[in-house]
Amino acid sequence: MSRAVVETVRWRRPDPRPLLLAGSGWAALAATALPAANPLRVAAVAAFLLGCPGAALLRLARPALRPGEWWSTVVLAVAASAALTALTTETLYLARQFTAARVVLALAVLTTALTLPTLRRPRPRPPTGPPTGPPGGEPGDEPGRRAGREHPARRPARHSGRRPGRGRIWTAAALLTATAACGGPAVGSMQDQGASAPAPTGLPATEPPARPPAGPRPWHPVFQDDFTGRTLNPANWTTCYDWNQDGCTNAGNRESEWYRPGQVSVADGALTLTAQRRPTTGSDGKTHPWTSGMVSTGRDSWNAPPRHTFTYGYVAAAVQAPADPTGTFPAFWLLPAATRGGLPEIDVAEFINSNRYVDLNLHTTTPQGRDTVAHQRYGPADFAGGYHVLAVDWEPDGLTWYVDGTPRFQVTDPAQIPNTPMELLIDLAVGFEQAPPAGTDSAQLHVAWVGVWQH
Repeated sequence: MSRAVVETVRWRRPDPRPLLLAGSGWAALAATALPAANPLRVAAVAAFLLGCPGAALLRLARPALRPGEWWSTVVLAVAASAALTALTTETLYLARQFTAARVVLALAVLTTALTLPTLRRPRPRPPTGPPTGPPGGEPGDEPGRRAGREHPARRPARHSGRRPGRGRIWTAAALLTATAACGGPAVGSMQDQGASAPAPTGLPATEPPARPPAGPRPWHPVFQDDFTGRTLNPANWTTCYDWNQDGCTNAGNRESEWYRPGQVSVADGALTLTAQRRPTTGSDGKTHPWTSGMVSTGRDSWNAPPRHTFTYGYVAAAVQAPADPTGTFPAFWLLPAATRGGLPEIDVAEFINSNRYVDLNLHTTTPQGRDTVAHQRYGPADFAGGYHVLAVDWEPDGLTWYVDGTPRFQVTDPAQIPNTPMELLIDLAVGFEQAPPAGTDSAQLHVAWVGVWQH
């Protein structure tokens, strides 16, 4: 008498791994909002970039693994992730759109896109018990076996003599070799620099200045410094305000720094201004808790002539903001040369305790003598993750601010447009509005180039 075969359908819990894989990129993207040196940011971004894009690609291509293949699959996933990261970084780098956050965003989208198709595909499941044979066996026979006959599934498996995963190891080696040869420089630029890092990231410091926007009249360069030497060019720059007396500060802002020439350096094709928590007694008789660096095209002292002044033109610089911005106040701006300060003032870019938002300002006075300000804040953007081109087009009939070649703010009131020769300044102030937190002892501002064009 034959036995009836009863099949039971068991509910299978959805596999959470695809969802975790898809979410890993967005978690890493959220972590990029943290300061560059934050351990959580470093761990989340590194873990995602090292394995998740490649794991999503391999899961889509081959969701099931044979015995002995897991370790070679891990190696191949890391290699594929490195290759995808290098390709994405190189693409953004060459398009001059590179930031660490943009790389993570692009790979998060790619990882999610690769993972979604696997959510609807059934997972292969190996048998968990002895195979069930056809009906009709004799009572007492083992399931899946007729009396006196072994089920074919019980036969020993044949081995090909090849070690599992060897092909995947060769594939991983090829991917890593190609990544090192073609994507190494771009991948290297993914590293966010801390306050003590000497080399900036983003666009290379030797990148030629971006050209001004097209207009009805041609442009010609009147000032340019690419910082290709080993020292600051004294024909272009001084290291203080016009009121320099063995250093200086901006007392009107109640800042904490005393500017000194030793905090200004030129190396590896970039200008670096370094702020350090080091008490310094200034010529004003006060002890300042920080010492920092600045450059200006103005005077060495009150009665000296300014080096370079500009009336109208396209003023631009490639700037990388400090990695830990709290308590810092970097600025790229223009001040009147004749009055040695005061208004009007054009702030091409200010980073007030932030490396995610940039302030674009015009400070003027009304005919009645009241101070006024036209202001726009742009962001968020990863201004510490690489160089960004910050510029203002100063025309007789208007001012237009640009961030990475895109206009972000405009003033067109003729009564507000300055018409006086101005000096160009770049500084790294400290302690404006708030002091740096305990444990933050240094900060750096990097500048790849500065240029001025006029009609």
